[in-house]
Amino acid sequence: MKDNEQIQLDAIDLSLLKTLPLSFTKGNLALPVRKENGKLIGLAANAQGVFALKEIAEKDGLSFEPIKMEETALLELINRAYGMVGSAEEVMGNIVGEDLESVATEFESPKDILELTEDAPIIRLLNALLQQAVKENASDIHIEPYEKDMLVRLRVDGMLKKALTPPKLIQDALISRIKIMSNLDISEKRLPQDGRIRLLIGGKDIDIRVSIIPSVYGERAVLRLLDRKKGLISLSSVGMLQDEELIFKQLLNNPHGIILVTGPTGSGKTTTLYAALNTIHTEDKNIITVEDPVEYQIKGIGQININTKIGLTFASGLRSILRHDPDVIMVGEIRDLETAEIAIQASLTGHLVLSTLHTNDAPSAITRLIDMGIEPFLLASSLSCVVAQRLLRNICPYCRKPYQPLAIEAEYFNPPPPALYRGSGCHYCNHTGYMGRTAIFELLQVNSHITQLINRGINAQVIKEEAIKNGMRPLRSSGLHKAATGITTLAEVMRVTQTDYASI
Repeated sequence: MKDNEQIQLDAIDLSLLKTLPLSFTKGNLALPVRKENGKLIGLAANAQGVFALKEIAEKDGLSFEPIKMEETALLELINRAYGMVGSAEEVMGNIVGEDLESVATEFESPKDILELTEDAPIIRLLNALLQQAVKENASDIHIEPYEKDMLVRLRVDGMLKKALTPPKLIQDALISRIKIMSNLDISEKRLPQDGRIRLLIGGKDIDIRVSIIPSVYGERAVLRLLDRKKGLISLSSVGMLQDEELIFKQLLNNPHGIILVTGPTGSGKTTTLYAALNTIHTEDKNIITVEDPVEYQIKGIGQININTKIGLTFASGLRSILRHDPDVIMVGEIRDLETAEIAIQASLTGHLVLSTLHTNDAPSAITRLIDMGIEPFLLASSLSCVVAQRLLRNICPYCRKPYQPLAIEAEYFNPPPPALYRGSGCHYCNHTGYMGRTAIFELLQVNSHITQLINRGINAQVIKEEAIKNGMRPLRSSGLHKAATGITTLAEVMRVTQTDYASI
């Protein structure tokens, strides 16, 4: 057997895997790579793998050439390769004409769905859909019923794209299958239901949050995917510029005060809060959180999952936390006056409080809290900073190319950069030109000037102007900086910061 040579995923002929179950290749530690001049070339970790390759080759009347690969590396390559095989669209093509109304029995988790061999068409369709979502790094799967058909869409890097259009006939069976997997009541179709699924998909431990609601044309489902193995990211990885990160870390080390992260749904606020907690988490600090839901479990931090059905709300959870002698408190979101008042009091009595708020920019968070009913003098005394953020798509590193900016594009920069960048589209990014996301920030530090404006009840626009004088970089300015350095495109910055007119 030849020694290991560098085999990349691109070198594997994925069509060779479509007739081989994942359980066979993983069980035998053998992976066919390609056919070449009447010979099957494949990877094997041991003698058993060599025999398996020989068996595969003989079925096609080929000779074979095994290449040795270390077991751990081979298993990782097998998982990645099978993650690229097949799509939900292909499964739909294969099940036309079959009994689409049949639904499988209880699904045991966390078993790797790629190893399942059930032939029920609904199982195969949903498995292929989940597999495709993980392969494309989708954050959500939307299953939407309409009058005469259905639509399944994936949210990739914040943008929705059509995955397939299954026939209306399978609607009830597909939703029922999702309910079974997430331990929901399949007979209840009139009320919203929420559940969770934990699966292994191509070796990845995926936590799926399921939400099902009734609509005019049937039940609608959204599945949010979270890769548990990715874990927490560091504060330096969320996308803050160096000066912003330095200020933010200094404020996190304060013993008391409120730090708010604002932005619309899906702008990465919770990720930033987790990164902040990860930065200040030490053995000598008692950190407790109240969240909806707990997305990442952090060892050494007490985390409470709110449950409104039994009266465990942000406010009641926060009130109870204060009796547990915390140093740092994280509240998933300030939604009402009661939660805001308790958070303010906690900060004034010597606690560092982190939370989120839904506003478009940092200064608006101040007026939102005052509109809720918080007294300006209390807010001015407790608020340390407000961080507004958005998520931008990164240019795909595989097809990233420079170009000469047009005159209208150069007007946004001072001075104009010698070149801007964009992705031409390739198979790595599904021909979108983008891969992954990064955040842009607007950090409003509450100093003596801002405190005076808050106490006087001055509006958000005046506060913003004063903050910019004091060094705050607006969201669009932060985005333009990343466009000038080739991280994202100018078009992406304009799309995400439509209401912000600052320049770099």
